[in-house]
Amino acid sequence: MLSRLLTHFSTGLSDIVNLFSPRTCPVCGRMMHEGEYFVCTFCRLKAPLTNFAADDTNPMAEYLRNIIPVRHAAALMWFVADSDWQRAVHDMKYRFRPRYAAMLGEWLGGELRLSGMYDDVDAVTYVPLHPLKRIGRGYDQAELIAEGVASQMHLPVVRGAVVRCVNNPSQTQNGYLERLRNVDGIFAVRHPERLEGRHLLLVDDVFTTGATILSCGETIIRSANNVELSIATVALSQTGFAIDR
Repeated sequence: MLSRLLTHFSTGLSDIVNLFSPRTCPVCGRMMHEGEYFVCTFCRLKAPLTNFAADDTNPMAEYLRNIIPVRHAAALMWFVADSDWQRAVHDMKYRFRPRYAAMLGEWLGGELRLSGMYDDVDAVTYVPLHPLKRIGRGYDQAELIAEGVASQMHLPVVRGAVVRCVNNPSQTQNGYLERLRNVDGIFAVRHPERLEGRHLLLVDDVFTTGATILSCGETIIRSANNVELSIATVALSQTGFAIDR
């Protein structure tokens, strides 16, 4: 309950800030026109979309299936280093832009719904932040992404069943093996009954090497009976994904 109150407070504060500031595109920074939603028309057309949602044999899905039993997997867009889109994603995570997370989640959820492959998903859950990190940030961007996805897919969001019990340091500068060691045993399932017997869509913000979301997914599969798992992220790192392969 407290986490949801903090999330609603953060998004409400963000809405108040938006009322007194010009509507600008978070990618290119230009003024938004009436009818444009989240990003301007030009940036939406130029977005580095993966188109993975409609391809069940995409490389992200194939890679994950070699490690854990995943039904489907997709990322909305490529995370292109030193690009305007990278800045927008970083703003979502580190510069108090909760609305960015919700809107990117809606975009991702819309793509998954249109593909038809995710029609049998029962609920959406997410890779949680540690409570201390959530307090410091003011919100959990993965939870907001999950809410956006769920709103487009007309599904419930499962909150609080999976927790991050270790406040591990940022993975940003770590290599693949370091990332694997850094996420070992950091998640726990506190309420397996909320997950059992369901096809869950596990979402997160950026898939770099996949270490964090794999650790979370493995914990869910190990701890809850008869769970089926699909995975979706807002972005997929070109460099991290290429290195791992």
